[in-house]
Amino acid sequence: MTTCTLKLKRKQHIADGTMAFYFDKPDGFDFQAGQCARLGLIDPPETDEEGNGRIFSLAGAPYEPELMVATRIRDTAFKRVLSAMAVGTELTLKGPYGSFTLHNKAETPAVFITGGIGVTPVRSIILQALHDKVGHRLLVFYANRRPEDAAFLDELTRACAQHVNCSLIATMTQMDKSRRDWQGETGYIDQAMLRRHLDDLSRPIYYLDGPPAMVKAMCQMLHEAGVDEDNIRSEEFSGY
Repeated sequence: MTTCTLKLKRKQHIADGTMAFYFDKPDGFDFQAGQCARLGLIDPPETDEEGNGRIFSLAGAPYEPELMVATRIRDTAFKRVLSAMAVGTELTLKGPYGSFTLHNKAETPAVFITGGIGVTPVRSIILQALHDKVGHRLLVFYANRRPEDAAFLDELTRACAQHVNCSLIATMTQMDKSRRDWQGETGYIDQAMLRRHLDDLSRPIYYLDGPPAMVKAMCQMLHEAGVDEDNIRSEEFSGY
């Protein structure tokens, strides 16, 4: 585990109400795709009862030259300070943490079921897996209200389109509130949607992450479909 200081290199809006923050990768900081780290504010202008640090998934893939995290911007002290932060501001980094990482057996498919900002570790895992040319069959089910809310949607669409062993199944649940055209899936992820894209629901390892209510619902759905609990891995994103 490493503890070090980072400087904010750049930031950008990547979806409605969502920003990405980029940092130069510190010397000696190594992590696996899907892991997370704790970012800490240094002498922030405001704080709250949860303190000056938060755990973020590392949305950048290990092969990429920068560290990157992404988050929904909510009206909390931490998020206000982070979103207003000037380029060059220093933060602390501690990590990596976590075991939400791709399994080793390439003959076993990997199915990711994610929603909203839960896509951050999935981006890291998928891009690293494609970069490393792993033999896994990769399927990503990615739910959002609207295309405008879907961080990294275009990037993941392009990446998966270039690799025969990777499929992105994006679905929107509130297209009536969108200004964009959408030709993909609509509605919530359910057994019927999974069965349209998977021949055998019992074979894959499933990776579930997103809001706690979504993760709980997806776990229940997979249990009802007869998926072995040992084949389900989960991580929750509560927001703060």
